[in-house]
Amino acid sequence: MVRTRLMGPLSWGWVKWPSVMGTGVLYLLLLSTCLGQDTEDWQYEECKLSRSGPPATIVAIDEESPNGTLLVENMQINGVAEGPDRTISLSLRDNRDYWVILDPSKQALYLNSTGRLLDRDPPSYIQSIVVQVQCTNELIGTVILHEVRIVVRDRNDNAPRFQQPRYYVAVSELTPVGTTIFSGFWGNNGAADIDDGPNGQIEYTIQYNPKDPTANRTFDIPLTLFGSMVLRERLNYEEITRYLVIIQANDRAPYPSERRTATTTLTVDVLDGDDLGPMFLPCTLVGNTRDCSPITYKANVLELTEPNKVNPLNVTPPIQAVDQDRNIQPPSERPGILYSILIGKPQTYAEYFSLNRTTAELLLLRPIDRELYRRFDLVIKAEQNNGHPLPAFANLQIEVLDENNQAPYFLETSYHGYVSEASPVGTTIATSGSLSAPLAIVALDNDVEETKDPQLQFSLDSYSNVFSVSATGIRRYITLLQPLDRETQDFYTFTLLASDGVQQSFPVTVTITVLDANDNTPTFANVSYNVNLFTDMMPGETVLQLSAVDSDAGPNGQVTYRILAGAQEHFIIGNSTGIISVAPGVDLAVGRSYALTVEAMDNGPAPQRRSSITTVYIEVLPPNNQSPPRFPLQQYNLEISEAMRTGATLLNLQAVDRERDTITYKIHSGDPHGHFALKENSGTLVLDKPLDRESLDYYTLVVTASDGQPDGTSTAMVNIMVMDVNDNDPLFISSLTVNLTVTEEQDNAFVGQVKATDPDLGSSGQVHYRLVNHQKLFSINATGAIRTTVPLDREVKGHYFLIVEAWDGSVDPRRSRLTLSVTVLDVDDNIPVFTQQTYNVNLPENSPKDSVILQLKAIDADLDSNLTYRIRSEGLDPEITRLFRVDPGTGELSVLKVLDYEALKDSEPTYMFTVEALDREGTMPPGLASVTVTIIDMNDFPPVFSQSAYRGMVAPNAVKGTIVTTVTANDSDPAGTPAGLVRYKVDQDAYPYSASIFDVDEHTGHVVTRVNLNEEPNLKFNLVVVAYDDGEPLKENTTLVEITVLQPSVIPVFTQEEYRFAPVSEEADVGTPVGVIVAAAVNQTIVYSIIEGNEGGVFALNETTGVISTAKPLDYEANSSYVLRVEANSMRVVSSNLRVPSKTNTAKVMIDIQDENDHPPVFTTSLYIGGVAEDAKTFTSVLQVQALDQDTGNYSSMIYRLIIPPQPGKDTKKSKDGFVIEPYSGVVKTAIMYRNMRRSYFKFEVVATDNYGQGHSTKAEIVVSVVNQLDMQVVVSNVPPTYVEKNKNKLLSILERYVQDQIPGAKVVVETIGPNRHGDGMEQEDYTKSDLMIYAIDPLTNRAVSRQELYKFLDGKLLDINKEFQPFLPPGGRILEIRTPDVVTSVKKAMQTVGYTEGALLALAVIIIICCVPAILIVIITYRQFKERQAECAKTARIQMALPTGKPGGGTANNLYEELGDNAMRGYGQQEQTQQLLRPSLLRPEELSMESGIDPGQDYYTQDYYNYEHGYELPQYGSRRKLISPAGLYDEYGEVVVDDDGSYYYSPQESDAEHGCRKHRIKLVTDREYETSSTGEDSLPEPQRSRLSSTVNSHANVNGSIYMAQNGSIIRTRRSVNATLPTHPHATTNNNLKLASPVFSSRLAKHFKKLDKMAATLEERVPLNNPRTAADGGCNTLRTFQSSGVAASATATSSLSNTDNNKTLNVFNTRQSSVSLGSTSTSNTGPESAASKSNLLKAAQGGAEQQPQSTAETGELREDERESRVDGGDEDDDDGLVMREPLECPSDRTQSDEEELWMGPWNNLHIPMTKL
Repeated sequence: MVRTRLMGPLSWGWVKWPSVMGTGVLYLLLLSTCLGQDTEDWQYEECKLSRSGPPATIVAIDEESPNGTLLVENMQINGVAEGPDRTISLSLRDNRDYWVILDPSKQALYLNSTGRLLDRDPPSYIQSIVVQVQCTNELIGTVILHEVRIVVRDRNDNAPRFQQPRYYVAVSELTPVGTTIFSGFWGNNGAADIDDGPNGQIEYTIQYNPKDPTANRTFDIPLTLFGSMVLRERLNYEEITRYLVIIQANDRAPYPSERRTATTTLTVDVLDGDDLGPMFLPCTLVGNTRDCSPITYKANVLELTEPNKVNPLNVTPPIQAVDQDRNIQPPSERPGILYSILIGKPQTYAEYFSLNRTTAELLLLRPIDRELYRRFDLVIKAEQNNGHPLPAFANLQIEVLDENNQAPYFLETSYHGYVSEASPVGTTIATSGSLSAPLAIVALDNDVEETKDPQLQFSLDSYSNVFSVSATGIRRYITLLQPLDRETQDFYTFTLLASDGVQQSFPVTVTITVLDANDNTPTFANVSYNVNLFTDMMPGETVLQLSAVDSDAGPNGQVTYRILAGAQEHFIIGNSTGIISVAPGVDLAVGRSYALTVEAMDNGPAPQRRSSITTVYIEVLPPNNQSPPRFPLQQYNLEISEAMRTGATLLNLQAVDRERDTITYKIHSGDPHGHFALKENSGTLVLDKPLDRESLDYYTLVVTASDGQPDGTSTAMVNIMVMDVNDNDPLFISSLTVNLTVTEEQDNAFVGQVKATDPDLGSSGQVHYRLVNHQKLFSINATGAIRTTVPLDREVKGHYFLIVEAWDGSVDPRRSRLTLSVTVLDVDDNIPVFTQQTYNVNLPENSPKDSVILQLKAIDADLDSNLTYRIRSEGLDPEITRLFRVDPGTGELSVLKVLDYEALKDSEPTYMFTVEALDREGTMPPGLASVTVTIIDMNDFPPVFSQSAYRGMVAPNAVKGTIVTTVTANDSDPAGTPAGLVRYKVDQDAYPYSASIFDVDEHTGHVVTRVNLNEEPNLKFNLVVVAYDDGEPLKENTTLVEITVLQPSVIPVFTQEEYRFAPVSEEADVGTPVGVIVAAAVNQTIVYSIIEGNEGGVFALNETTGVISTAKPLDYEANSSYVLRVEANSMRVVSSNLRVPSKTNTAKVMIDIQDENDHPPVFTTSLYIGGVAEDAKTFTSVLQVQALDQDTGNYSSMIYRLIIPPQPGKDTKKSKDGFVIEPYSGVVKTAIMYRNMRRSYFKFEVVATDNYGQGHSTKAEIVVSVVNQLDMQVVVSNVPPTYVEKNKNKLLSILERYVQDQIPGAKVVVETIGPNRHGDGMEQEDYTKSDLMIYAIDPLTNRAVSRQELYKFLDGKLLDINKEFQPFLPPGGRILEIRTPDVVTSVKKAMQTVGYTEGALLALAVIIIICCVPAILIVIITYRQFKERQAECAKTARIQMALPTGKPGGGTANNLYEELGDNAMRGYGQQEQTQQLLRPSLLRPEELSMESGIDPGQDYYTQDYYNYEHGYELPQYGSRRKLISPAGLYDEYGEVVVDDDGSYYYSPQESDAEHGCRKHRIKLVTDREYETSSTGEDSLPEPQRSRLSSTVNSHANVNGSIYMAQNGSIIRTRRSVNATLPTHPHATTNNNLKLASPVFSSRLAKHFKKLDKMAATLEERVPLNNPRTAADGGCNTLRTFQSSGVAASATATSSLSNTDNNKTLNVFNTRQSSVSLGSTSTSNTGPESAASKSNLLKAAQGGAEQQPQSTAETGELREDERESRVDGGDEDDDDGLVMREPLECPSDRTQSDEEELWMGPWNNLHIPMTKL
C-alpha cells in the first residue's frame, strides 16, 4: 500500500516542490525500514508450531498396536519440509529403539513395530515413548526441538496369576461367625496382574465347588479387593473337617466380558474345638443322630462287706466317659473328665458310695446292711475340668446282695429236653416229646430271696455253640443256636453249672433228645433190577428182595412196599419185607418178561409222607437143573467207621444153592486197594486194611458165589459207606500270604484273608476261626476275612503278629494255628509336634549378630516326613522378622542384630511369636509352638553413691536398731531388672570394730546400730558401706560413713514418753490444735519433727513450739486413731542435716478421732417390693427394710417411719393407714385387711433417720402388691421344711434370678414354708418333704406375675435350679415339681363336678327367664315415664334460667373417678371460678350403667373376676375403677390455641395475681381416636391416629373439650365468642332460680348416695366418636359447679336448669396415673372439701327449705368457703347466678343435651379420663 501510494500521480499542484521532495525522501526511509522488519519476522516463524496450546504433543496408543499405526497426523509445524520451496527440514532425535517413523512431507508420525510388539507390561515395561522432532530453519539456520510424548495405554491382555500354587488355613470350629479367617491374599501373597489400572486391579470371589457344595455358603469375601475371607456360618468339626474353597481372582476391566480370571483352591481345615461335652461309653447312637442312647451301669456289692476288701467296686460296663471333641490340638489342651454323683435314691447314698473324680472308680464307704437298703439308683455326671457347660449323665444301679455264703443249687438233679430236628434257630427246648411246654431250669441261691432273680451265670461244658441258656430270670430256658439233624446226631448230653461269681453249684446233666422229622425219602439201592426166573419156580418162592433205606426214625423210617404196575397178578410183594415172590397158582411160561414198578413209602403223617419207586425187570427162562447159587439179597448196604479195627467182621454173605453144591465166594470188583477180604468158604466179609474216609468214603463191592458149574455163578452188590471220624486237623492253605498290610486310621479296613480246610465230614469238617491275640484291634469272620475293629495308629504301633486259630466243629475239636505278620502303613495324619509347646529364651543384650539362641525341634510321627521350620507370618509384628530368623532345615533360631537393652522401648523387652514346623510333602497343617525371647540386661553400670562420704550422729546410749543416717546409691541400669536393683552391705574388713556395732539395711540403706550403744561421747567411727547390684557380672561401689557420738547434754529429752490428747472431732477445721509436745535440752534450741505415723500428712507439727494441729480434714470412718512418733533434735544437729535418734528424744503421740454424724443413712435399695395376701391377718410381716450408716454408735442407730399418703376422697382424720412399721427393726406390717383387693398395690415411702430419729434422714419407696393363691406356685422338694427354712434366702435368690431372666427386676416372695400336702383334698401332710409357696411381683406393673408365667419361668429350668440348690440342701435333696396351690386345684375339681346338676340348673334358668319377661316390660314402661319426667325437668330448668339469680352453691365437687392403688389426688390452685349447673343427664343411672356395667339398682363393691375353666386370666391393666362422691372442683380454665407448627397449646386465663406476668402455655397431645389428649409418647398405632374426624381438626372444635396436659393438669377449654356479657361484677341474668321439687331433690340425693357406693367396674370399650345431637342454636355458657353445706339446695336447684341458650357442663378433676406416666402425685392444695358428702345429701333432700336463707346465714360461711366461690367476687354476689363467661353461638357444632360419660383407655399408656 505504501508503494502504491508513492507511485501514484501527485496532483498537489499548490504544494511547493522542495516540500514534496522532502516528504518523499522521508517516506522512502520509512518504507525501507518497514519492509526490512517484515522480512525478518517471516523467516523466524518457520519451525514454530502453527497451533496454540502446550509446546509438547501428547498422544495415546494402545499396547500391541499394529505396525504403521498413525501416532500424529500432522505436527502443525510452520514451513515446507520438501520440494523446491523447502524452508525447513525435519528429523527425529532420541528415538530409542526406533519405535517412531517420521514422514516429513505430511509431518506425520507412525509406529514402527516390525517384528516385535509394543508391550506395556513386564518385561518390556514400555509405558511411554518420548521422541524429539528436530526442525531446522533452512532460511536462518536455527533448530527447534518439538517433544512428542506417546503414552502407551494398557490392554487387558494378562490374566491374574496366584503367587502360590495352593493356600491353606486352619480354623477352629469355635471361631465366631463374622471373623476374618484368612487374609493371605493381601500383599504379595495373593494374585497379581501385570496389567495397569483397572485391568491390573484384582478382586476375589468364592466360586461354587461341585465337590464341596457347602463351601461357598460357609465362607464369604465381603471386601473383594482385599480378599479377606470371613466366616458366614458356624463350623462343626464333627460334620465337616475340611473345606475346599475355590477362589476366583478377576481383574476389573471396564467391560465385564473382557475381564480375565484365575482360580485357586484354598484348603480350610477345621480344627476341633471344645464345643461338645463328654459322653459315656459305650455309646449307641440313636438313629442317624449323634446322640447316645441312655446307658445304665450296674454293680453289685455284698452286704456287710468291708470297703477295703472290695474297693474299687466292679461296674459293668466300666464307667468311662470321653470328650466328644477328641482331636483338640495340641493334646495338652484337651480337657480332663471329672466324675461325680448328681442325685440318687435313697437319699443317704452319699454315706455309702463315692465316685473318684478323675478315675470314675466306684468306692464303697462303709458296709451296707441289706435289711436297710437293697438297691441304690444313682445318676452320675461327667463334666470337663474346664467348666464346659454340657455335662453327660448316666444311670448307675447298685444291687446290695445277700452275704454270699451259700452256693447256688438246681432244683432237679438232671433235666431231659426235647426238640424237633426241624426246629428253627431260637427255638426253646421243650420238656416233653409233645413240645407243648418249655423246659424250665431253675437254680436258686439262698443268698437271694426266692422271689428275686439270683442273677446267676450258667455255663455249658460242651455244645455251647448249639445251645444257650437265657441270661436272666429265676426260670431259665435253653434255646437253639443252630439247626439240628437227628440223622447226624440224635441226642446231646452236657453238664450245666450255675455260679454267683463266688460260689458254684454242683453240675447237673442235661440230655436233649432230637425228635425225628420226616425229612428223608426212602431210597432204593438201584434204579432198576434184572432177575431171571425159571419155569420150575414154585408159587411162593422168592424172586427178589428189595430194600429201600429211610434214615428217619420210627414211623417216618418204616418203609412199606407195594407193586404199582406190571405184576399182572403173577407176583406179590411183602409190605414190610420187600420180598417179591411168585403168586400162588401161577405157572410161569418160558419167554415171558415182566417190568414191575415198585413203590417204597414211609409211614409218616399222611400229609408229610415221602416215597420213591424202582423197576424190576423179570425174564422167565426154561428150567435148569444146574442153577447157580443165589444170594438172599441182590444188594447189601453197610455203614462202617473209618476207625474200625482190621479183622473185624462186617457182613456174612450166605448164598443158597438148590443143588447144595459147594459154594465159593469171591470179591469180583470194587476193592482196588484190597481193604476188604471175603472168606471163600464161609462168605464172611472182613476188614483187611485200615480205612481212610478222606481217601475213599464209599465202596461198591461186587461179590460172587459160584458152585463150580458153568453158569453157576451169581452176584450181589455190597454198598459200604465209610463213616467219618474226626481224625484230621484243619489245615491252612499255604498259598495265601502271611505278610499282610493295612493302612492306619481306617475303621473296618480289610487286612487279609486266611483259609483252612478240614477233609472231615459234618461238623468235624466245618472250620471256625478266631483270633488268639489283639482281639480288640482285629476281627475275623466265618470266611477267614480279617478286618480292623478300630482305626489303627501306626505311630502307636506299626507292626502286629496276629495268631489265627482254626478249629473244627467236633465235640472234641482239633485245632491248628497260623501266625500272620501285619504291617501298618503310614498316612500323613499327624501334625508335626514340637518337643516343647512353649519356648522361653533369655537373650543377653549385646549378643553377637547371627548368634544361635535356640534350637527348635519338632517331630512328625509320620514316616518320611520332611520338616521345614519358619516363623508364622499371620499377625506377625514386622519387627520380629528384622530381629530373628529360623533356619528352615535345622530349626536354629538366631538373632539378626546386636540388641541394646537400654535402647529398647519396653521396660521389659520381650518378643513373642509363633514358629511352625511344616511337612513339605504332607497335607496336614503345621505344628505350632510359641517362642518368648526376653532380652536380659547385662549390667552395664555399677551403683553410684549420691555422696562420696556420709556423716551421722548417734547418742551414746542409742538402742539397737537406731537409724544413724541413710546412704543412697543409684544404678543406671533399667529399674526393675537385677542389674538395676541396688543393695547395701557393710565391708567387714575395712573397719571391723565399727562393722561390729553398726550395720546397714540391705534394701533401704539405713545405717543402724547393731547393739545397744554404751560409748564415750565425741568418739568417731568410720564405716565402709558397699552398694552392689544383682546383674551379670556383679558390680559394686563403696562409700565412707563417719559417725560421731554426741554429748548427752545436746540431746533433747521429752517430758513424756507417750502423749495422749483429748479426742478431736472429725469435723474440726484444718488448723485446729490437737496438743503440745515439750522437750528440753541444755543451752540448745530444739526442733520438733514427726518421723512416723503421719503418712497422709493429716497432722502438722510446729517445729519450734511443738504444737500439733490438723493439716487435712479428718474422717473417722477412714481412720479412727493415729499413732505418731515425734523427735526432738538440737538446732546444731538439724543444721548439719543430721538427726540423732535416742531413747530420750523420741516420743509416741496418741490421737483419737471423735465420730460425728456426718453420713446420712443409705437404704440397701431404693425400691422395696413386697406382697401381702388378701387373707393376711393384721400385723402380718410383709417385708423388712434396712438402712446402713457409716457412722458409729447412736449415729448409726435408725428409726424408721412410713409416709403413707391419704387415700383420695376420704377423710384423712378417719382413714386408717394400710401399713405400719416397727421403728427399730424396719419390719413393715399390715394394719388393715385386704379382702377383695387382689391386683391392687400400695405405694408409699419409708424414712430412715439416724441417731434414733434425731439426725439425718433418707427415703426409699415401698410397693406392696395384694395377691392371693391364684398368683402363687408351690415348689415341692424332697427335704424337710426345716432345711428350706434354714436356707430360705439362698434358695429364694436362686429362684429370683431365674425369674429375673424373663422379667428384669422381678421380686420373688415366700408366702409359706410347710410340709408337703398330698392326697385327696390335700389333707395329708408329709414332713419328709416340703412345700415352698412363692409368687413374683413385676416391678413395671407392681402386680403379681401370673401363675402360668411363673410356672413356665421355673419349670423349664428345673434341672438347672436343682444343680444350684445342691450346696444348700442335704445329699439327694432336690425340687420334685412345681405345682398349683391347693385352692386352685380344689376349685378346678369343683368346677368339673358341676356336671351332675347341669340339667337342673338349665331348667332353673329357663324358669327365671320366663319370669323375667314381665319384669322387663315393667322396666321399659318405667323408663319411658322417666324420660318424660326428665324432659319435664329440663323444661322446668329452662324456665328457671329466666328467673333472677339465686344463691350459688358453696361446696366443691371432687374427682369422679379414681384409679385403685393410687395414693394421692392432684389438687390445683383456684384461679378463676365460674358457677356451673350440674346437668340432670350427667347423673342418670342409665348412662353410668352404660359405661361401667353396674346395675343402678344395686350396691357394688370391689370385685375380682376369675375364670377357673381356663386358669386365672389377668384383668387388663386399668380395668379397675372406683367411683367416689363429688367432693372437689377443678378450677383451671383457659383456651386452646394452635401454633404455627400445628401443635395445640393450652393457655390458662390469668388471675389478678398473675396479671402482667409472662403468659405460660401447656402443650397438648391430642388423642386422635378418643378426642382426648394424653401426655408422653403417642402410643397408638398410625391407623388409629388417623381416625380423627374433620371437625376435631378445626381450632374452633378443639375448644370446648377436656384435655390432659403434660404437667398432669386437666383443663376445660372455651369456645370462641361472638358476644360477651356485661363485665360488671353484679351483672346477672334475667332468669331467677326456681326451687326444685322435693321429688327430684330426693332423687338427686339418692343418686349421689349410689355414686358413693359404686366400686370397681369392668371397663368396656364403647365407641367414643359417637355423633352428637345438635341442640338449639343458642349460646353456651360454661360454669363451675360448687356446693357447700349451707347452700346445697342451690346446687340441687341449679342442676335442674338447662336451657338451649345456656348449657352448663360440670368439669371434674381427673387424677394423673403414676403408673403410666411415672409422675409424683401431690395433695390437693385447695380446700379439701367445702362441704362433706353428708351435707351434700342433706342439701339435696332439703329442697326449698334451705334456699331462702338470710344474708346473715350466708355471711356465716367459713373463710375457705368464701375463697372457693365463683369468680372470686364479693360476698354480696353470692345471691345470684353470676355470668362472667362470654357467650358463643357456634354454627358448626352444638352440644347435645345428653353426652355420654366415658373413660380413656389405660392399656396404651393414656391417661384415664372422664369426658363430659
